[in-house]
Amino acid sequence: MRAPELKGRGWLNTGGKALTLADLRGKILVLDFWTFCCINCLHVLDELRPLEEKYGDALVVIGVHSPKFEHERDPVALAAAVERYGVHHPVVDDGDMHIWQQYAAKAWPTLSVVDPAGYLVASMAGEGHAEGLSRLIDELIVKHEADGTLHRGDGPYVPPPAPESLLRFPGKAIELPNGNLLVSDSARHSLAELSADGETLVRRFGSEVRGEPFSEPQGLVLLPEAVAGTAGYDVVVADTVNHQLRGLNLETGEITLVAGSGRPWRSAVDDHAHDSLAADLSSPWDLAWYDDRVIIAMAGIHQLWWFDPIKRTVGVYAGTTVEALRDGPLPDVWMAQPSGLSVSADGKRLWIADSETSALRYVEDGVMHTAVGQGLFDFGHVDGPAGEALFQHPLGVAALADGSVLVADTYNGAVRRFDPVKAEVSTVDASVAEPSDVLVTRGGQVIVVESAAHRLIRLAPGVVKTVSGERHRTERPPSHLAPGEVTLDVIFTPAPGQKLDFQFGSPLRLVVSASPAELLLDGEGTTTDLSRKIVLNPDVPKGVLQVVAQAATCDVDAEFGACHLTRQDWGVPIVIDPSGPDRLPLILRGMDG
Repeated sequence: MRAPELKGRGWLNTGGKALTLADLRGKILVLDFWTFCCINCLHVLDELRPLEEKYGDALVVIGVHSPKFEHERDPVALAAAVERYGVHHPVVDDGDMHIWQQYAAKAWPTLSVVDPAGYLVASMAGEGHAEGLSRLIDELIVKHEADGTLHRGDGPYVPPPAPESLLRFPGKAIELPNGNLLVSDSARHSLAELSADGETLVRRFGSEVRGEPFSEPQGLVLLPEAVAGTAGYDVVVADTVNHQLRGLNLETGEITLVAGSGRPWRSAVDDHAHDSLAADLSSPWDLAWYDDRVIIAMAGIHQLWWFDPIKRTVGVYAGTTVEALRDGPLPDVWMAQPSGLSVSADGKRLWIADSETSALRYVEDGVMHTAVGQGLFDFGHVDGPAGEALFQHPLGVAALADGSVLVADTYNGAVRRFDPVKAEVSTVDASVAEPSDVLVTRGGQVIVVESAAHRLIRLAPGVVKTVSGERHRTERPPSHLAPGEVTLDVIFTPAPGQKLDFQFGSPLRLVVSASPAELLLDGEGTTTDLSRKIVLNPDVPKGVLQVVAQAATCDVDAEFGACHLTRQDWGVPIVIDPSGPDRLPLILRGMDG
């Protein structure tokens, strides 16, 4: 089919020019449907970078930003995110989801490939498609060079002016034993030690070049003195985009790799301890010392992991990798991009900012609870009773000595307070530019990492106001489905030069659940087939189907061919409609031509 036109609200990284498909004719296009809250979308940005470099004169990547959260509809916030995450290709602002619907996208991220003649030739959801994309691009280059329809040359990307500031999109901060502050300067790929005033640079760790050694670092945790003495380093750093943890020796400045192979996690979940350097991690976002070990907010796979600096092992602490909200014993809970951690003063509770469910949650005695939050698609800025209060994509959390909790309510531009005694939420400050962390110093000062303003600020004590703000739901078009038996089909075609890999059993895995659970009368669970009959409850008018699919492939044209795992987690909003279809197709990887 002919690719639909790219009609958006505006364009970034083009020097102000609005692009059309006619402007791009002769190039291979990869349309990357993303939203800047989505960790899987950030993974795909990293997967696309090598392809952009390799095929620079034949390939044009276009970011199609189709927002989930209300804050992401703000063009200023989108421009900041494009800089924050180093997006070096044109981006079209699809604020009204028009392009999303034209291309029938159903998941973040989704990739659509358009050939040089303007035809849509492939669609794929999720991450892990880089190798398959490379093979497809090679085939398209051969075909269209032979046809004379490929036009090599510079693309439409126009870089913005280079910014200047001490910090650039800082992520997290901790207080050091000497009273100085250590800040993850995420967009500068380094750590900055600042004096206690939060404004004077004392020293910097890292080269400020992506990957040397840091790549968008985030969380920091100071190890207990005895543990640090044995481990040989004082601070553990979540090196987020490298999918690793690093140790920092404050005396020598030495930076040591302590966990993570550097490969993003795409394997089965187990409860075993693994050698920390051999383990695959996935976007570790924050860290805390709890339960006599480092707890990792593993945002990329919606889990908590643990790391033992003495034994040099890691393992799963909580979560199943299903992206949703469900409480209970730690192995069985569902989380959604946990991004902030803090331990209560008595050490009994681990508080969690669970960003994609806009929730404040906590672990105590091996059980996870939700203090505030209602699910993947409910968010807003509402104070009051915890059962009615709403956040919007919080990234940071800080436990106070009195038992209350401060929340960096990032997409509301606010610092909020949860009182567990009254079970109420209030607003402390509603004029903060994308706060990403809150730090309470030993002296009781509250320091906020004001990420989008590229600075640290101090909060005035005792300022609290009640906000009766708006409640939002994601305006994602739901899928209308008939009640009763419905066929769920996940469509997967191996990439060129690959085949399904049966050497370790079935290469396919499909996990289905629902929220509310009553929506699904039959069909819940795990199977090794990408097609399944499910039964939808006619008495539940709407809900969300949680679908996790993965497919393992291997190369067919090499003696020692590589193995590849493609995986996607869909949260599909559905409406029960007697006139709706009885089939739900989801594309994991589909070829249209």
